[in-house]
Amino acid sequence: MTRSQTMDDSGPAVAPLGHGAPPLAVTNAHRYSRFVQRLHRRYAEVLPLLAPGVPTRETLAAGFLALTRTGFDTLAALRVLRQLTLERLAQLDCAQQAPLASVTRSMTWLAEVTLDIAWQQVMADLDALHGAPTKPDGQRAQMWIVGMGKLGARELNVSSDIDLIYVYDEDGETLGNSEGRSKVSCQEYFTRAVKRMYALIGDTTEHGFVFRVDLALRPNGNSGPSVVSLDALEEYLLVQGREWERFAWMKSRVVAPRSAAVNGSAQALRAVVLPFVFRRYLDYNVFESLRTLHQQIRDHAAKRSAGHPERANDVKLSRGGIREIEFTVQLLQVVRGGQFPELRTRPTLDALQRVAKAGLMPQATADALSAAYVFLRQVEHRIQYLDDQQTHVLPTRDDDLAWIAQTLGYAGTCDFLIALDAHREVVAQEFDTLLGSDRDCKTCNGKNGKNGSGREHAELEAVLSDFKGPVRERLAQWEDSPRVLALREDARGRLTRLLQRTAQWLAEGRITEIAVLRMADWIEPLLRRESYLALMLERPSVYERLLRLLGAARWPARYLLQHPGVIDELAGGNLFQTRFDAAEFEAELQARRVALQSTGEDDEESLMNLLRRAHHAEQFRTLARDVEGVLTVEQVADDLSALADAVLRVTARWCWDRLKKRHREEPAIAIIGYGKLGGKELGYGSDLDIVFVYDDEEERAQEIYAAYVRKIINWMTVKTADGDLYEIDTALRPNGNSGLLVTRFEAYADYQQQRGSNTAWTWEHQAMTRARFVMGWPSLAPRFDAVRHAVISAARDADSLKAEIVAMRERVRQAHPVKIDHFDVKHSPGGMVDVEFAMQYLVLLHAAAHPELADNVGNIALLQRAEHAALLPEGVGQAAANAYREMRRLQHRARLNEEPTQVDPAALSTERDAVLAVWRDVMH
Repeated sequence: MTRSQTMDDSGPAVAPLGHGAPPLAVTNAHRYSRFVQRLHRRYAEVLPLLAPGVPTRETLAAGFLALTRTGFDTLAALRVLRQLTLERLAQLDCAQQAPLASVTRSMTWLAEVTLDIAWQQVMADLDALHGAPTKPDGQRAQMWIVGMGKLGARELNVSSDIDLIYVYDEDGETLGNSEGRSKVSCQEYFTRAVKRMYALIGDTTEHGFVFRVDLALRPNGNSGPSVVSLDALEEYLLVQGREWERFAWMKSRVVAPRSAAVNGSAQALRAVVLPFVFRRYLDYNVFESLRTLHQQIRDHAAKRSAGHPERANDVKLSRGGIREIEFTVQLLQVVRGGQFPELRTRPTLDALQRVAKAGLMPQATADALSAAYVFLRQVEHRIQYLDDQQTHVLPTRDDDLAWIAQTLGYAGTCDFLIALDAHREVVAQEFDTLLGSDRDCKTCNGKNGKNGSGREHAELEAVLSDFKGPVRERLAQWEDSPRVLALREDARGRLTRLLQRTAQWLAEGRITEIAVLRMADWIEPLLRRESYLALMLERPSVYERLLRLLGAARWPARYLLQHPGVIDELAGGNLFQTRFDAAEFEAELQARRVALQSTGEDDEESLMNLLRRAHHAEQFRTLARDVEGVLTVEQVADDLSALADAVLRVTARWCWDRLKKRHREEPAIAIIGYGKLGGKELGYGSDLDIVFVYDDEEERAQEIYAAYVRKIINWMTVKTADGDLYEIDTALRPNGNSGLLVTRFEAYADYQQQRGSNTAWTWEHQAMTRARFVMGWPSLAPRFDAVRHAVISAARDADSLKAEIVAMRERVRQAHPVKIDHFDVKHSPGGMVDVEFAMQYLVLLHAAAHPELADNVGNIALLQRAEHAALLPEGVGQAAANAYREMRRLQHRARLNEEPTQVDPAALSTERDAVLAVWRDVMH
């Protein structure tokens, strides 16, 4: 007979506490548990077989072997191992206040170890009967035991069931037994394996069970097969997968066999699951799905507690419980995880911190929810330690409550209950804030378009009566619009409620008619992407900011049509209190790249799209601040230029990492910025004037760096599904478009400094006044600065220089004719180009005597410095600086509103005269 049949149930280790007896001292607090008392009575002799300390994968495996050596068979040893683990965790948790992570990690390891042991046993038995399951290519078919929920997230509680899904990689047939008989299909083989696994893990014997096993999350639920092939799973998720299943699969993980996790074969499953869980776009449709799911859970909890008021105190399912914390963070992950892979993590506490780091939740909120989560999970564990029941309801016995309070460090039950209520209230408020979007709309009855009445079901025609004039005429076109008529019923309901909200805000004066008209033009082509309707309905603050943005200028609407996903950037609470941070931008991109690498998704197209989405989002943030008047024109240019610098740095770094010909760890190359990039005066949609130089003695350097530069330019300019980054212009390189794409630095220096027969023209030296080192090999920065300073400070003949610059100015003017009786802020006499050419002349002629003019500080500062150096009459430089600033502002606003930059001359007569005064003084 085996040990499982002979072990007796004699003698309690401690006397049980009666109803109302005081809890034990903290050092023995775990012994109050009635479950622990049973374990001490039954298993006192084998408790030492589990090594001291927190159970680990290794000590659990060793404990199983020790149990089998004492006479337990596999079935019994697995169950007794569970009992020893729970006794140890109760002691560590309640008597020694072990961290929550220690408890949940140990429970997860227990599940993984026991599942692996059971699987090896099942495989050996079935292989003997039917032979190994084999794929058409002759390789053994692989089975993956997928842990869902808390098991997948490594958050298993002490009396949890385990949600499993069994998946095998490919159909085939077994090889047959030793006699070549009893062949079965892989499907049949693995179906039998699942039954045997349940017997080993889930069946209840005299030693209890290892884990309660739930297979209800598998495709088609309890009506579906117990095991599915990878192809069948992929088809199911693609065709039938429901929204709530995305939340379930988000925490999925192959937990056994151990070999599948170690050898990497489980990545094939990840490739099927990821696209189902995380969509490429910002997916606000899931809000409604989560509301429905949460309501179903609350309804079920309400039915369970009907007539049993004590069941209302459920720390998991009641209002403010564990489930609402999980839903809160999972919702934010699913919505944005497709575009922001760094949010893809399973553990709740880790996810909360990642969500906060991404700016989707205030850090204080994430910390408060984390504290509540730890508290509620520790309460849940103590509830389960009492009797090893899968319950989350607070006990009704006073002594049980007192014990829970004591083991959590509270002086009494009252203090514990106060803390419990405080945590649950925080959770409930955050959950309601996230999902309670329609409360501010007085005329939007209901939330899901099903429970409201009257106007909730109103057709578009009825809603139009809320609008007047041009807005009503424009929206009336939607009555016959194929795009509107093609909307599903729930999407049409969203559109109706969105228009109701719009009409309310218009009546209140919160938005303008022009904003609504532009919104209609913007959203109509996007109606088939129903997630944008969901986003604007779910996030009223985003929708209101969007309308203000559209009402302020025309160009934002065009940009939003090209990149609609960026509107979610308007949700940031500190959007208007911050500015672009290059270091943070680059760190976030690197974190996203690492996240993609972890799942094997870091191919070139994915990385290029990652760059584009980040760039578009950051440019849109700057645009929003600009339109709201938070930034000056100069600050906008500074931030857009810093963004371009950062994109160039990241692109160059990632391209070098992926260059097949690379011959060293870091490329000895530099990017020199000219024009608006060099002068830090970039606008929206500006191209980048750049020159590439290198300094490398490698024999194949020219070939390698030419391939590298072509790769960088391709990454920047190619249009992917997410658009492009910048147009690149390299015409300012030595010999222009006929020259080499990348130049050896010595050759570049010789060309610029007039050494040799092939040298730069005057106009190229004019361009050098606005050039700067953007990024690259550190030793090249001071060498470039020295070349630039030498070029700018070189001795020149004043008359010759003046003649060349005046001639160049005339050619530019002829290329940009201006209508009679109009003044172009850039090209007319007295416009911005006159300032730029006049300052280039002063810099090239006087930088040697006045080194302060050599600094690349922009035309406004240079005008002021020239006046201070007495190169301009007193007051003339400052007046022209003020004029130049005003012209830049008007040019910027005109481009934002897609209006011409030619105005009535009288409107800028003062500014024009100030610039003409500089031109006359300098160039005549």
